[in-house]
This record gives sequence, structure tokens and C-alpha cells, in this order.
Amino acid sequence: MNWPAKPVTVQVPATSANLGPGFDSLGLALSLHDTVRAQIRPAGVEVHVSGAGAESVGRGERHLVIRAMRSAFAAMDGQPPGISISCRNEVPQGFGLGSSAAAIVAGLMAANALAAGRDTAAGPSAALSDSALLRLACELEGHPDNVAACLAGGLTIAWHTAAGVRVARLEPLPGLAPVLCLPAEPLATVTARKALPAQVPHADAAANSARTALLIAALTSRPDLLLAGTEDFLHQPYRASAMPATADLIARLRAAGIAAVVSGAGPAVLALTMPAAQPAGEVAQIAEAAGPAWQVLPLTVDAEGARVLPG
Repeated sequence: MNWPAKPVTVQVPATSANLGPGFDSLGLALSLHDTVRAQIRPAGVEVHVSGAGAESVGRGERHLVIRAMRSAFAAMDGQPPGISISCRNEVPQGFGLGSSAAAIVAGLMAANALAAGRDTAAGPSAALSDSALLRLACELEGHPDNVAACLAGGLTIAWHTAAGVRVARLEPLPGLAPVLCLPAEPLATVTARKALPAQVPHADAAANSARTALLIAALTSRPDLLLAGTEDFLHQPYRASAMPATADLIARLRAAGIAAVVSGAGPAVLALTMPAAQPAGEVAQIAEAAGPAWQVLPLTVDAEGARVLPG
């Protein structure tokens, strides 16, 4: 089996899941990116990391990008002799911005690009399909919302069927301006998940269903509905005690008419703004009044999703 000597470079976006009421189903790709350069080597595993998480992520076979690459190579029936990766991370880790989804998608995409077209005994190998990449990503991540948005870009709705996970990609409003508010300390996703009850009242489930439908309309055609559409009854109220500063900032922003939500499992806050009505400066002023720990980052929606860079 002949492996390519040239490296491949993959870029993947941060993502914000849930967006309020769309629990474990809605995702939005954001303009913060991790970039992974991967190459086949004669033996062993070599991992270099710079940027977010450089001091805390695992190395060697424990690194999530490597684990994802191994999963993709296994699906294509052939592990390479060795792997080298160099990761440059912009996506904050432990803040609800899909850092694990980004690593998984980057690894799958890199392995797919390296393996596609390699010479085997049966002839040139074929690349994994988009649906196969999504299936593998969901198996590694455990839920589809972040990986779907990371792969497809833009606004995504993911749902489960008997045949597997399906994804619908929608075009968000032109000019939609996500504003990210980052606290000083991260929060483990498992901690946020433990705060959720096993059951919720039927009335809350019905209200959340209506808000999710309203949010899709708001994000695609009716910006005047963003505040109402981002109201959540399923997870944010239960997680508030685990992240009181996050809950406080969201309350302040929403009181000012700004559609603010917990980003994924938190503790970051995402404000979904239309700049003419709610400039990023207003979000920054409210965050500053809430406390000195908040870092405010005006972003855009990443419309492309995960991609193999040329060259």
C-alpha cells in the first residue's frame, strides 16, 4: 500500500450548539478555527500543538485528532505506518464552542484526504462519503449538533433516524452577527450535563418546541423574533446554578433586548445580534458592567464548514 508523501491541511470552525431551545439539534458555525496539518510518517505518532489547549491536551495516541484519524483509517481498512500532526488551535476548550467536535472533524477530514486515492492491492481507494464522515463523527462525539455544524458550516439541524443521523443545512440571515462572551474559567461538559433533570414538565417541553420552531424562522428570515425564539425551558434554567456568572450575563443582555444564550454546555455566552439594532459595543458594555472577567469577541458565521486547504 502506497501512502502519499505530501501533507494535507484541514481547517475546521468553532460551533455553538443549542442556540437556546434547540437542545442537541441546532448548531451554528463560527469564525474561530483550528488548523491541522497531517502527514504520513515511517513509524510512530508525532503531535505538535499551539494555541488553545496546548498545555493540557493529550499527546500521542491519546490526542483526539489522532483518535479520529485512526477511526477514519479503520473505516477505510488500512492504518498508515505512522502519523504526524501539527495543530494550531483558535477554538477555546471547555467553553461550549465545540472544541472536541472540531478535533474530531479535523482528524476525520485529514485521514480521508490522506487515504483517498492511495494505491492498494485492489486499486485506488475511495474517500469516505459525507454521510460516512458524519456517522463516524457522531460515534466519536456522542451527539450530532456540533459535528454537523462543523462539517457543513452555517446553520444546521441534526436529528436521528432509524438509518442514522440526518442533517439539514440552512442559510442564516445575511448580516447575522454572533458576539461571543468568554469567561475566565472553563466548565467541563460533563458537569453541565449532570445538572439536567431526567424529566421535564410537559408544558415546558411544549413551550420549548414552539420556541425552537420560532428560532428557525428568526435565524433565517425574521430577526425581530430572535429574542423570543431564543427562550429556553429545557436546559439553561437547570444549568444556571453551575454557572451563575453566565446566567447573570444572559439575564442582563436579554433585559436589554439582546438575544443571548448559553453556547452549547457553557459557560460561554453567545449573543445573536443584527449590528444595526444591537452593535457589538452594546454587548461589550453590558458584559463589562457584569464583571471584569468577560472577553467579548465579535464574530461572523462560518458558511463553509470544514475544508481541506489547497497546497
